[in-house]
This record gives sequence, structure tokens and C-alpha cells, in this order.
Amino acid sequence: MSMIIDRRAETDAPILDVLAERWSTRIFDAESVIDEAALASALEAARWAPTGANTQPWRLIVARRGSEAHAKIMATLAGFNSAWAGDAAALVVFVAETVRDGQPMTWALYDTGQVAAHFTVQAHADGLSTHQMGGFDRAAVAEAFGLTEEFTPITIMAVGELGEIRAASEELRSRENAPRTRRTIAESVIVDA
Repeated sequence: MSMIIDRRAETDAPILDVLAERWSTRIFDAESVIDEAALASALEAARWAPTGANTQPWRLIVARRGSEAHAKIMATLAGFNSAWAGDAAALVVFVAETVRDGQPMTWALYDTGQVAAHFTVQAHADGLSTHQMGGFDRAAVAEAFGLTEEFTPITIMAVGELGEIRAASEELRSRENAPRTRRTIAESVIVDA
């Protein structure tokens, strides 16, 4: 069992506890299996994320550690991601349906991001840790899972139980202990009239 780590965000305005307490770890318990009930709830939260005109232009690939699908996803990870992500109990690929019936689905990337966000918040609320990755070979994922050109892998999320930080490599410990930062709202809002 891992120790409790407090990584609560220092916010400038009050936000929900589940949002302030959520953070992306790279240290997962390599022995624990995925909590199937928590995973089911995260998937259900993803299902109910809002989408433009309820088109639901997204799909998921869910791969539990030890499965062939998990190995296929691991083979697509770039650089440092391949050093730690395999310890997660599951890897989830979030895929956007960018074309439907020959027409571009211009909102698909946004909607798929909402799906990932809903999944992440629900997973955290139910005690799972997550970390999204952009460093992977999208073409290799598409090929490995037979995705047609209408479908674009957007992100891969590692999901599982938080691991023991004291047992992690020095590089991982350093990244876990780095201060959490975000630019200010003033730097992010283009117009606030």
C-alpha cells in the first residue's frame, strides 16, 4: 500500500476538492490490479461527458496490464513514458472520430478532451491515480488496433493505484516532488470584458 501524498493545488479561487486534489503521478503500484468498479465508474463518467449535438465522436481502447493490448500500447510509447507507464494497472487510449460520413467532425478533439477530463476526475474521486501522455506514436496505435483514418488517437492515460514514491527511481521522485504550477488566469484569458 502506498503512502498518502498531498499534492493539493494552491488555487486563487475556491474549486471543488476533487479538482484541487487531482494530480498526475508517474508512480504506479506495479502489482495491484485495476479496481474494476472504479474503472467502470470512470468509463461511465466519460460516457456522460457533453459532446456537440450529442454526436459522441470518441472511442476508447482499455488495456489491462498483462494483456496483449497493453503490450501493444506500451510498444508505441515514446521516451520516458515507456519507463514508468507499464506499472499502471491499465492504459486507456482516447480516440477522436474526426470524420463521419465523409464530413469533418471539427469538435471531435474538444469532445474527446472532455471525455478524458470526466474520466480523470471520476477516477480520482474513486481513488485511482491517472497520468495522460501525448508522447506516443499515433500511427502505430492506429495500426495496432486497426483504426481507420476517421479515428485519431489523441492521448493515452495510465490508470491505477498510486505506487510507493520511496521505491521509485531518483528521476521519478524528483518529478513527483516538483512544485505544481499553472500560469495565472490573467495570462490565460485573452478577453475578460
